Amino acid sequence: MYHPLVKRILSFYIIREISSLFLLGIVIFTLLLLMGRLVSLTDLVVSRGVPLVDVGKMILYLIPSFLVFTIPMAFLLAVLLAFGRFSADNEIVVMKASGISLTQLMPPVICCALVAVLLALGASTIGVPWGNTAFKRLSVQVAKQRITATIREKIFWDDIPNIVMYTDQYDAQSQTLKGVIIHDSRNPDRPMTIFARNGLVSSTPDNQALLLSLHDGSIHVADGGSLYRLVHFGAYDMTIGQAGNISTISRNETDMWLAELQEQIDNPSVSTRERSRLLSEFHSRFAFPLASLVFAILAVPLGMQNRRSGKSGGFTVSIAVILAYYVLMSIVRSVADRGVVPHAIALWTPNVIFFSVGCYFLLLASREKRISLLSWQTFLGFFGRSS
Repeated sequence: MYHPLVKRILSFYIIREISSLFLLGIVIFTLLLLMGRLVSLTDLVVSRGVPLVDVGKMILYLIPSFLVFTIPMAFLLAVLLAFGRFSADNEIVVMKASGISLTQLMPPVICCALVAVLLALGASTIGVPWGNTAFKRLSVQVAKQRITATIREKIFWDDIPNIVMYTDQYDAQSQTLKGVIIHDSRNPDRPMTIFARNGLVSSTPDNQALLLSLHDGSIHVADGGSLYRLVHFGAYDMTIGQAGNISTISRNETDMWLAELQEQIDNPSVSTRERSRLLSEFHSRFAFPLASLVFAILAVPLGMQNRRSGKSGGFTVSIAVILAYYVLMSIVRSVADRGVVPHAIALWTPNVIFFSVGCYFLLLASREKRISLLSWQTFLGFFGRSS
């Protein structure tokens, strides 16, 4: 039996080791996921002239949806690396020689896991709907404010439905056009093509449409298919891009708060297919964050096996476990959406399986038995017989 002060010191030591690796893991995994969005975000700055401040806000709004996944991933990696180092430096051997069992090392790990669960729950239930809604709102606002910035010379511009415009020269600062061709098919019965020597482009006061002031040109109209009209003009003004085309913010289940999800689930007018997606999203908001607690049980015995492979082994094991977990989660979610298994059972099955595996491996580690492929086969056989 060891002194309570030793227990307190050891607990703080384990928490400090896991916490530093956990924070580093969150940063690394979040940056890796963000890399997939950097191309489109960079295009907003380079091609559309969107201010860096707005791009920074977009990144901020995206982070909560990333944290739902990166927090469990980072915690798994942190525990694996921490206990891998303890094992490699023979600190686990010293602890056991001092009368400290593996079970007595678990409380500080569980405390860290609970903190990770709370952070992931906050990101899932509050951050995701807030971030997704704010991201879409800002995207629409940027599109409205920068609608003229998408025009390029010597390129057919079709950002607004049923309008195709080509300009030989375009000065973005003065917003002047030269050599303009516009095909307007908003009225399919009377499509028209406009040619103009020059023009001026601007946006409406609410930034939801384009104003074109064209000079010295002609309008070619095919009326009814058999009739053809040609009109020459010295000046012609037209408005393209109504508000409904660029200002509508679509919302799906990932943008809804928990109360909204529950309200839609209970709504009898919602289709079966839509209700299935809502139920999957509702249970995922809680199942994904709880994975941190599951990984806490699984990572300790696995981390103790990496005494020789060190950090590289910890990364390999963490990626393998994460991949297996999320593939299984995708499978059961697909099965639940088809109505084969209730969502309340399907979406929690991966957590139950990985928690059971973790407890089994923890039992093997406490008995000084090495975890191998045979251990997996033994567990799966036992799990199959018990089910």
